[in-house]
Amino acid sequence: MQTASGLSWSLSRLTADALEASVDDLGTLLHACVLAGASVGFVLPFPPEAAAAFWRTKVLPGVARGGTVLLVAREAGRLVGTVQLDADTPANQPHRAEVRKLLVHPDARRRGLARTLMAAIEAEARALGRSLLTLDTRTGDAAEPLYASMGYSTAGVIPGYCLDVDRTHLDATTVMYKGI
Repeated sequence: MQTASGLSWSLSRLTADALEASVDDLGTLLHACVLAGASVGFVLPFPPEAAAAFWRTKVLPGVARGGTVLLVAREAGRLVGTVQLDADTPANQPHRAEVRKLLVHPDARRRGLARTLMAAIEAEARALGRSLLTLDTRTGDAAEPLYASMGYSTAGVIPGYCLDVDRTHLDATTVMYKGI
């Protein structure tokens, strides 16, 4: 149990069965984050069914194979955050993993949960024998200084990398890495 500002949350690693049982909650979280402008691979309109389908079709197979670690945070039983570690790397990269989809519900932000999830996923990576983590984030997002404050270095910026959530312009992405 982690605490911040008098509030508490519990972190857990989901198995494939637990992920299947939590698809609706995970979909609700993803949907809320995208509606709040998160650049995590989706554009508006983004129906709740598409959010749930993402977890079933894109994340569940990796968790079932053991190549993806999925952590979730719950506060008073409600799923308020998640992060993934993709450790399904090629044979010449057994030391590396990619951090994906750090999501914190909009009404649970600014209380240290993202930092807690990142520290926990780094611990999972170390337990798997990984010594290098990579990630990317929309350039200028609030997550970028968070990652930098946790020791991630910028490898570079790719301009025009993706559409923004509203499909009005292209956003750059910042690629970051950290030795752990």
